[in-house]
Amino acid sequence: MDWESVYASYPVNEELIWLNNCGTTPVGRHIVAAVADFMKAYARKGIFAETGNYIKIRQRIQSIIAALLNCRENEIALIHNTAEGMNFISHGIDLQPGDEIVLLENEYPSNVYPWQHWQQRGVRVVFSPMAETPDDFLAEFTHLITPRTRLVSLSAVHWCTGMPLPLEKIGSICRSHNMLFVVDGAQGVGIQPIDVKSAGIDYMAFSAWKWLMGPLGLGVFFIDEKNLDRLKPVFWGTESVVQDQQYLPYKTTLKRSADRFSFSTGSIADWVYFLASLEYLSAIGFDRVRNRIFELNHRLSAALERAGLRTFSRHFPETPTGITVCELDGVSAHQMLSLLKDRGIVAAERLGRIRFSPHVYNSPYQLEQAVHVLSRSNPLPNPTKSI
Repeated sequence: MDWESVYASYPVNEELIWLNNCGTTPVGRHIVAAVADFMKAYARKGIFAETGNYIKIRQRIQSIIAALLNCRENEIALIHNTAEGMNFISHGIDLQPGDEIVLLENEYPSNVYPWQHWQQRGVRVVFSPMAETPDDFLAEFTHLITPRTRLVSLSAVHWCTGMPLPLEKIGSICRSHNMLFVVDGAQGVGIQPIDVKSAGIDYMAFSAWKWLMGPLGLGVFFIDEKNLDRLKPVFWGTESVVQDQQYLPYKTTLKRSADRFSFSTGSIADWVYFLASLEYLSAIGFDRVRNRIFELNHRLSAALERAGLRTFSRHFPETPTGITVCELDGVSAHQMLSLLKDRGIVAAERLGRIRFSPHVYNSPYQLEQAVHVLSRSNPLPNPTKSI
């Protein structure tokens, strides 16, 4: 693979070293071109623009995501963000007083706040400890399960540590106890191999703007078709019902697909953006993308350890991750983040550690820059050099 051409496709490399891709991702030239072409066509022909066919673009996005997750296209809906999907699930399921929900310790708020309303209705919410390895997490999680546990909602990857969770093992436990398995896929989809059927995932929501490099404000909602009617729609809109292009007479029959949860007109410009990103990644190959990111993270974590920093991933060396988290004795994360920022390196601070998350457009040289800054060495010259 010509990674130099990928590097050149992202103008951010001319200005910054962007190593916070599990937060947000910059825009590539292919996306700029696709959105510009759409806007030009829309200016001339409005909704009849050839580059903005609403139905075809949605179907193409659903097709790529479905192939990535090993599910059917009708099990995928386009929404706005992870929190929206989690609210659809939380407000659409049926729980009873005394039931229990298991969440993840120090979880991202999008997978916590939507569940809190159940506590006022007599449902107990418990948190599974993070742990330092996937096996340790699984042991802690298993001990939390009781006869009253009805639903488990966990992230595919912990956003603060970068540790992937053993989804297939968790899914097996959920099936054996007749518990619903919900996944926040924001930090996992596009980087970790997630087979929703093998893992027994009932529902999953995730944002488009992390590993899939899509636009802010666009998300994806997966509903296993066997659980479609188990989830009561919170909102109804024009696109919730069958024959949605025929506005009158009003309909009372919901679509037999996850699209019932899209419920109204989406942002076609965002869909164009997202499709351009998905097709770019698909052309490279999602497996190749994954392996490249794992390779970059392996290089980065090894270099950080050699420079005297401690990485969290050392606890699970056999489990590849797209996120490298590190700390340095005697230096606060705030200090390290300031040093990086001064050198034009974008990272994040999480739980007192520095979090890096490179993507395919990053280069090994950029990773060396970050390590040199944190090891207090003189930074290498020419920060925009690619290799």
